[in-house]
Amino acid sequence: MLRANLIGALFTFAFLRFGMPPQDSFRLGEITTINQVIFAVYLIIAMLVGGFLSIQLSLPVLIWHRRRSRLDNEGARRRALALPMLLSVVNAGLWLVGGALFTLVNLTVSNKNALIVAIASFIGAMVTCALSYMQAEKVLRPITVTAMANDPDSAIAPSVTTRITAFWVISAVAPMLVIVGLIVLHRLDFIDTDATGLERPILWMALSALAFSLLAIIRVVSAINDPIKQLRRAQSKVSAGDLDVSVKIYDGSDLGLLQAGFNDMVADLRERQTLRNLFGRYVGEDVARKAIETGTELGGEERYVGVLFVDIVGSTRLAVNRPPREIVDLLNEFFRVVVAVVGKHGGFVNKFQGDAALAIFGAPLDLDDFAGRALASARELRTELDQTLGDTDIGIGVSAGKAIAGHIGAEQRLEYTVIGDPVNEAARLTELAKDEPTRVLGSARAVFLASNAEAAHWEIGEGVELRGRGIETLLARPLTTPVAQD
Repeated sequence: MLRANLIGALFTFAFLRFGMPPQDSFRLGEITTINQVIFAVYLIIAMLVGGFLSIQLSLPVLIWHRRRSRLDNEGARRRALALPMLLSVVNAGLWLVGGALFTLVNLTVSNKNALIVAIASFIGAMVTCALSYMQAEKVLRPITVTAMANDPDSAIAPSVTTRITAFWVISAVAPMLVIVGLIVLHRLDFIDTDATGLERPILWMALSALAFSLLAIIRVVSAINDPIKQLRRAQSKVSAGDLDVSVKIYDGSDLGLLQAGFNDMVADLRERQTLRNLFGRYVGEDVARKAIETGTELGGEERYVGVLFVDIVGSTRLAVNRPPREIVDLLNEFFRVVVAVVGKHGGFVNKFQGDAALAIFGAPLDLDDFAGRALASARELRTELDQTLGDTDIGIGVSAGKAIAGHIGAEQRLEYTVIGDPVNEAARLTELAKDEPTRVLGSARAVFLASNAEAAHWEIGEGVELRGRGIETLLARPLTTPVAQD
């Protein structure tokens, strides 16, 4: 604040000394005693009044921010956002009062001197207020961050357009108007000089305009560019997949609203990503991706799929003989292996049904050799579960064929599933597999639909009529070392 006032004062004295024709300019030795006395007295009074008002305006905000208590204090929050403007108003008031006082004093000497002093004071006030506002706004950014944290939409600050316009008026329009005024006053014989006498003030005003416009553009560009750079860095992190990023909202103008909007956008993306991850965990990544891309309309489509059904043998007995926590840990380990093996072969676990799991190959996304992948998963799953679960027995059934895959349920609650004969056949084969040495049974249809490489691992056996189907099913068994029955 002191620096802004000092620059404004130097600009004012320089204008009085060099901004007028030589015969109308002020020299230090020509300043009257009454002007010197009034200047000294008013300087002391202005410093005391300005310091008192600045402290009264700033101290409650500084205490509020320092204690970090009652951050929802609406009065302190709004005061914090308006503080740069309030401090600039204090400066403007002191300069205008001082300018009016010196104008009246010089009015007793001559109208010309009074007009020159009035113009100089007004220009000095504009320079001081512009610089003090920009400086206060930059220094108070940490407080602005806190003040805008809860409600950035209610910020109080000039817009970017207003700031640029104000600096343009001060750095370009005002000097040009002074130059025009000098020429007009010369034409009206209000200024007693020739064209040569106007050279110095016009040159001084032009150089002052260049200097102040350079300072103004640096300040304005910095105020605009800082949040833009911040947003660009944050946007790069978001593009790289980091959704835990946010920007500090330290600008009360539309730039601050842009910062707040960016934070809201990232929060929405973060929430959507969380929901998508949860959705994918519940229904499978492929189903989630398909639903996001094409929607979730009720109904289904015919697809050729491979179906794998796996079930733990004697789960009711396990629940009686083991504590619930141990049963939960066992099931989690069981499902972990199932998900890993099925995913390795390109399928997804469609349902967890108590102590059983249903895996689909070929839906919702097309999959080459869907039947072969299901059969290969069954063989590997038998080995992995045997090593993981120890003495806990399982049954695995595999089938393949045409089924309906899609969303069923109601508009408010639906699920993706596969319905058809292959699903029923796989479930029935799982029941029979619990009595098989290998604990794995497939249908001959699945083997016929599989690739030659996978079909070579299976042998076709006898035909049986599975419960509820009414037709004969040819059984297929893997060519592996039998597992000894308990």
